Amino acid sequence: MRDQGIGQWATRRALLEGDRVALESHSRRVSYIEFDQRTNLVANGLYREGVRFGDRVAMLLFNSVEFMEVLFGCAKLGAIAVPINFRLSADEVSYLLADSGAVLLVVSSRLEAVASKAAGASGVHVRRLYVVGEIQGEPSDLQRPFEELLAGASEHPRDEEVTLDDTAMLMYTSGTTGRPKGAMLTHGNMLWNAVNLVGRLSGLSHDDRTVTAAPLFHIGGLGVFSLPLFYLGATNYLLESFSPLETIELMAQKGATCMFLVPAMWAAIAKVPDFASYDLSGLRFGISGGAPCPLTVIEFFLDKRVNFLEGFGMTETSPLVSVLASADVKTKAGSIGRVCMHVDARIVDDEDHDCATGEVGELALRGPNIFKGYWGLPSATAEAMKHGWFHTGDLGKIDSEGFITLVDRKKDMIITGGENVYPIEVEQVLFRHPEIQDVAIIGAKDERWGETVVAVVVLAKADAIDEAEVISFARERLAHFKVPRRVEFIDELPRNATGKILKRDLRLRFSGESAAVSR
Repeated sequence: MRDQGIGQWATRRALLEGDRVALESHSRRVSYIEFDQRTNLVANGLYREGVRFGDRVAMLLFNSVEFMEVLFGCAKLGAIAVPINFRLSADEVSYLLADSGAVLLVVSSRLEAVASKAAGASGVHVRRLYVVGEIQGEPSDLQRPFEELLAGASEHPRDEEVTLDDTAMLMYTSGTTGRPKGAMLTHGNMLWNAVNLVGRLSGLSHDDRTVTAAPLFHIGGLGVFSLPLFYLGATNYLLESFSPLETIELMAQKGATCMFLVPAMWAAIAKVPDFASYDLSGLRFGISGGAPCPLTVIEFFLDKRVNFLEGFGMTETSPLVSVLASADVKTKAGSIGRVCMHVDARIVDDEDHDCATGEVGELALRGPNIFKGYWGLPSATAEAMKHGWFHTGDLGKIDSEGFITLVDRKKDMIITGGENVYPIEVEQVLFRHPEIQDVAIIGAKDERWGETVVAVVVLAKADAIDEAEVISFARERLAHFKVPRRVEFIDELPRNATGKILKRDLRLRFSGESAAVSR
């Protein structure tokens, strides 16, 4: 067999699992055999559209069976899937389409207006939009129904030579420049991430079930349970978007045995009225990730006898790096746990030398789950990958038992509700306002979201604009989760001798904490 990519997972599971349910949503229920057949149709339909090995196919989709069909169809063809955050504005989507060079875009019907505007932007070369659901308005040469892509396509599997080193998807993550970077994740990265999860959570099997409420465009939603459970032949219920009540109802109804949610989602579920009336007795693994989980939330689920764990990962690591087991979440509070079976970790100084046990330095990682590099950015790749180690930009330390604790972020990244917000991107937008002379974006602790975005603003002239106008200006230009929820006005930003803004001082002043990472 020439195809060694994740597309073959569908074919192998169709052989091994037969009629077992692979994916389910509110409108569809698909067996492994049916999924294998449908992804053959997608792969051949894409080929008929001129998509070839290595071409990029963008996906602006809510959680759905179609999301997984396009992902695996691309994999069978050797094309590269580009999942896009459905919360982004048209301008933000157009940048990703242009940067990736996507030739096709598959979009959920409710996102069609954003997709159409983005596809028409300068530098974008999308030839066609395939719409999942009812097209808004009349079909055109640009916009066609998704089922038309499959209609008349061959059901026979493609004979493509796909290796584990080939890129399966581009997952975009912002960098210190504020411009999103496409992390090239290979078929092998996806395989080894699944192996790492299975090796860390003893007992996972094809009998497990999960409800995917975290978005699939996010590496956590896709990589923690969705893909690994597919690898195992288990069942995945796809929830279009997160609702605390609907999520807990489905967890009980479907007998979920494992769940991944970001801390804000777990906290919201804990507050569902009559929580105790929902039967979650089958839940063997609850994993929180994307941000530090409040200890109060951890204790709530431990008290409910849920095997609650914290996971740490990044887009560039596919994502799983380490797990803090439920037995350690109290005694090692603040730690991200110990690394998985096939991950190596070091703490290094600025000269890339190993730090002593307990000494703070930069976390560097190595393993077969580490990404291939940043799409079209060789210098950024070289900066991140040194001597075969991925330098994360996170500052941390490792104790004598191998537990890793992160103490700050080199890049000052903010994580709000599991979404990454990079301050410089927001700062660059606010700098465009004629009345804003200087600005710094910081994160402040928030019980609901983990962190919230705070803008510290210096005005060109006193009282020229107020907080509401700053927020409104940002909301028109950024995804909602990037928009500041609070604005603080000061006369001058604190800077060091070289002109660098002292964000630790700002965090201490406006959030009461100097570190960017806090529980």
